[in-house]
Amino acid sequence: MRFDQSHVHLTLHTGLTDGGATGWTYGDQITRREIHRLVAGFNGGFRLNYTHVGFSSGGRVAVALSPGLASIVTYTNGVTDIGAWDQGVPAPGTPVFSVLQNQQLLVSDGVAASTVADCIITCWGATVGGVTSTARSGLGIDASGQLIWAAGEALTPASLAQALIGAGALRAIELDINPDWVAGYLYVHHSSGPVASPVVPGQLGISGQLLAPDGRDFLAVVAN
Repeated sequence: MRFDQSHVHLTLHTGLTDGGATGWTYGDQITRREIHRLVAGFNGGFRLNYTHVGFSSGGRVAVALSPGLASIVTYTNGVTDIGAWDQGVPAPGTPVFSVLQNQQLLVSDGVAASTVADCIITCWGATVGGVTSTARSGLGIDASGQLIWAAGEALTPASLAQALIGAGALRAIELDINPDWVAGYLYVHHSSGPVASPVVPGQLGISGQLLAPDGRDFLAVVAN
């Protein structure tokens, strides 16, 4: 999925167990303030008790941010960028609203990380059953500032990186992995409210499709 930031913006949500449901601007489900402008939604990063993660939103911190980690940074003006924390993001003098950090950059300057082929489990996350090819997801940004979400049910870090590079991503972050936690939705709106349409063929899906409370953090794409 590709998103033009002149028309949409990201909102970073906490999960019921990852960050908690209360005290956040965007909690464990799609909120009333965004539900009628909801375009898409997809999984966030690794569990917040995992190593090399960070989470901050609306001036509140669930996990302290660390230099060098791959970061999805959304500024208070609604624009999102992706880069290594303190090594490209945040932009100097630009107030930050939210940050999601997950491991190192999967793609930097249009090139896949050097570890994508020979450090799969240690560098890119433990998998169910110890397999190297599993459900994976990632978010990238291209030269024009468009955001690109990619995911599949049987990907290595290298194949995910190449998919994002092929779509034009200059920088990209790996998001969550494994079948239970990789899912994306587009939302079709009716008078009764939005209905989720799965994006990834064969995805197990997220209970409630982000319209009901969920335990894990996630990202929503909302029309401006």
